[in-house]
Amino acid sequence: MKPLPQTVATLLIANRGEIACRIIRTARAMGIRSVAIYSDADADARHVHEADLAIPLGGSKPADSYLQIDKVVAAALTCGADAVHPGYGFLSENAAFARRLALEGILFIGPPAEAIEAMGSKSAAKALMERAGVPLVPGYHGQAQDLSTFADAAQRIGYPVLLKAAAGGGGKGMKVAECAAELAPALDSARREAVAAFGDGHMLVEKYLVAPRHVEIQVFADAHGHCLYLHERDCSIQRRHQKVLEEAPAPGLDASLRQAMGEAAVRAAQAIGYVGAGTVEFLLDGEGRFYFMEMNTRLQVEHPVTEAITGLDLVAWQIRVARGEALPLTQAQVPLFGHAIEVRLYAEDPAGGFLPASGQLALYREPAAGPGRRVDSAVREGDVISPFYDPMIAKLIAWGENREEARLRLLAMLAETAVGGIKSNLALLQRILATPAFAASRIDTGFIERHADALLPAPPALTEAFWHSAARAFLRSAPLVACEQDPHSPWSAVTGWRQLMPAQATLDLRCGAQSRLCTVALSNACAGPDEARLIGRRGDVVYLQWQGDPYEVALVDSLAAGTGAHASDDSLAAPMNGSIVRLLVSPGQQVALGDGLVVLEAMKMEHTVRANRAGVVQALCCEEGEMVSEGRVLIELQEAEHAA
Repeated sequence: MKPLPQTVATLLIANRGEIACRIIRTARAMGIRSVAIYSDADADARHVHEADLAIPLGGSKPADSYLQIDKVVAAALTCGADAVHPGYGFLSENAAFARRLALEGILFIGPPAEAIEAMGSKSAAKALMERAGVPLVPGYHGQAQDLSTFADAAQRIGYPVLLKAAAGGGGKGMKVAECAAELAPALDSARREAVAAFGDGHMLVEKYLVAPRHVEIQVFADAHGHCLYLHERDCSIQRRHQKVLEEAPAPGLDASLRQAMGEAAVRAAQAIGYVGAGTVEFLLDGEGRFYFMEMNTRLQVEHPVTEAITGLDLVAWQIRVARGEALPLTQAQVPLFGHAIEVRLYAEDPAGGFLPASGQLALYREPAAGPGRRVDSAVREGDVISPFYDPMIAKLIAWGENREEARLRLLAMLAETAVGGIKSNLALLQRILATPAFAASRIDTGFIERHADALLPAPPALTEAFWHSAARAFLRSAPLVACEQDPHSPWSAVTGWRQLMPAQATLDLRCGAQSRLCTVALSNACAGPDEARLIGRRGDVVYLQWQGDPYEVALVDSLAAGTGAHASDDSLAAPMNGSIVRLLVSPGQQVALGDGLVVLEAMKMEHTVRANRAGVVQALCCEEGEMVSEGRVLIELQEAEHAA
């Protein structure tokens, strides 16, 4: 093993997206040269352009690029990196990666490999925490992995139960089984996700607590025996076991509970000889009892809210601790200023079961940064959200002297944000923050499901007022002339003037599945007080906000409309871009309403395409391992009486 450097002049960032850009900013502020790595899909990504140097890995899937230890280490050696920062996800909690870097004499900006191993297996971590006296959720985290063992454990614990990947995180490899009949398929699906995301199918099962809060403690330790906690974060607002909104400090925690959880987190870190930044996650019930969930041996997505309330740069702390420096503060000196809230802006369809979305960001506008306002992102207008990676677009963080000030500031930031060309959760985030229950701090992990009627309302009917407002928006945003070659001709003007005819325009418009032919007088084309707000126009599409929700309205080419292949009533199409993981049926097989037909993987998560009615499978139009685009026909399904 080569001696490790005690200074860092060149830092390779073994990650992508917003976390890579965020690390680059701190490296630049510390005078450190930054090196990015990138896959084929990320060749034009923002982090590639912002780094001082960028090295290609090839491939597009994580398994072919960012998860390839040999490729990442080779890149570090090629650029002469003194250290590697893994960000989060990918290789950030891979002990073999940390050891390989040490062998090459390269600093790993993270904990020792032994600490990663101790907490890398959720099963081993729970056993370790049990010995350390940290309270645990009832469950089974043993070595036996057969179905009967899990069934016996679930029966003993009591349904519902949560199946979790032992090496997991970020909601991957997690499934809830409400009853015994759901256990086997949930276990199979969770195990496949775990293997795909982490290369490890080892599972555990624990009691699924109904409506707890998810509260985590940020810990930091140095190599000199000092360990402290930087307060807590509440991450209870979740969908699919993945966080949507985080805030610090956690609302409603009194000083004694905050101290008890913080000290338990420090004991957990000290039990494994931890060094660096880590997060100890707990479930907190309504009686103030907290239970250890897991420890993430890395920086967290939500670290900006901790930075906002402490005024500290956690990435800078990571680098300094890795090169041997002591922590600069004692526990009593850790600051706590005001309140901070972060939301994760995702490319996804909340109304469609939060399915991830991919495609081009035809329109993208971020809110302005400034005092109490922070934006962490790695996308630009025109970029493509790939089906290979997490669908996060950006993180928006607001700080205030109190929670209400932070909430209102974040709402203002969201009002300045625009996303077009793909579906996003922008409107959902606005509704969460505006919900009276959230404003009153009545939060838990079931918040979104409990308030689904308010947060995920059915799309309103598009009224005549909407269509005419959209038509006027098209006219207001039209180019000044229709023919640049003869701009002075009256026939080139888009004023609507016609000889002996009224000044008006007729537009064929489409919004989602609805369309309308609208005739608008040019004298009424100006915006009125009740108009839809024009967010932007890109070509023949305008982006509007109407009654608080975003809409995309397209100008239809009547000659081209209706052409092209579409899924028929007898076919089932891919709900998103992704890869076919499993075919669950065969031609000629009878299926019932709701039966699983195809398992599709997108952005490291599995999604089952189910029968929309009873019938007979006529044909399979895809193969396992195949990449398919949204709208691609996967299955031909006919009603039984019509089947040949």
